[in-house]
Amino acid sequence: MVYTEIKEKKGNNYYYRAKSIRKKDKIKKKRVYMGKNLSKEELKEKEKKADRELLPFASILTKKEIKELNNIKKIYSREPKTNKENRYEAFCALFTYNSTAIEGNTLTLQETAQLLFEKRVPSSKSLREINESINHKEAFDYILNLKEGISKKVILELHGIVVKNTLKDELKDQIGKYRTVQVYIRGVEWLPSKPKDISKEMKSLLVWYSKNKKNLNPLVLAAYFHAVFEMIHPFVDGNGRVGRLLMNFILHKSGFPMINIPNKEKSVYYKSLENSQTNGNLRPFVEFLIKLLHEEKIRF
Repeated sequence: MVYTEIKEKKGNNYYYRAKSIRKKDKIKKKRVYMGKNLSKEELKEKEKKADRELLPFASILTKKEIKELNNIKKIYSREPKTNKENRYEAFCALFTYNSTAIEGNTLTLQETAQLLFEKRVPSSKSLREINESINHKEAFDYILNLKEGISKKVILELHGIVVKNTLKDELKDQIGKYRTVQVYIRGVEWLPSKPKDISKEMKSLLVWYSKNKKNLNPLVLAAYFHAVFEMIHPFVDGNGRVGRLLMNFILHKSGFPMINIPNKEKSVYYKSLENSQTNGNLRPFVEFLIKLLHEEKIRF
């Protein structure tokens, strides 16, 4: 993520714009010097210039891709209202099935759909898995009805819904709040943020989101937000599900169809996501999301 650092020396304030990139278990920074003793107006302009150097998002999409995304948005805006409820049920079931399956849930797509919309509970599945699916639908409905933008309050409420009745007793005090313990991710060499840093890093991400939500292409905005959110890993459990819901909320708010990441493409998803987190290269993840948008049979 990108943020401003102020260093005081001999009565002067020196301003730097910094970008953090996680390398294995360490964080490296790239800095751009902006000047000293800047006024608020000067700092604002300098930050914009530095961000163009640190976050070259303006060139991450090709002209062809921008045209394609605009066309997808245009076509999506013409979807008939008469089948909206049908599209909602089909996409909700598919999105819930895949997002929970990515995290290890074993309900099939058919079992998920029957559970969510027919109240038919599969007898061979655990209560935790059943609650995960029910919670995901409730969280999906939450973002659909959300009038405000993303905030700490929204993120914590969303987490509370996603993990309700699914955590072990010793972790129940972590529901709906940033974690107070260190967590580890299987299959990666880097560590998520330390508990003491989470609040600060999440605040920086939310400030970035607020500043850029009207300037960046919604797909790029959603991709970067998701990549940084997963790198911070602010919760003891449910980070992936909450992160994908927030990514889709950003797209939905901007008039784009939502993206369902298939469980069968989990390895591609993780690899492209990690590329952005460890190498600062968001391009593979953006390409992956564009591909899914093109392939999506149910647009909601």
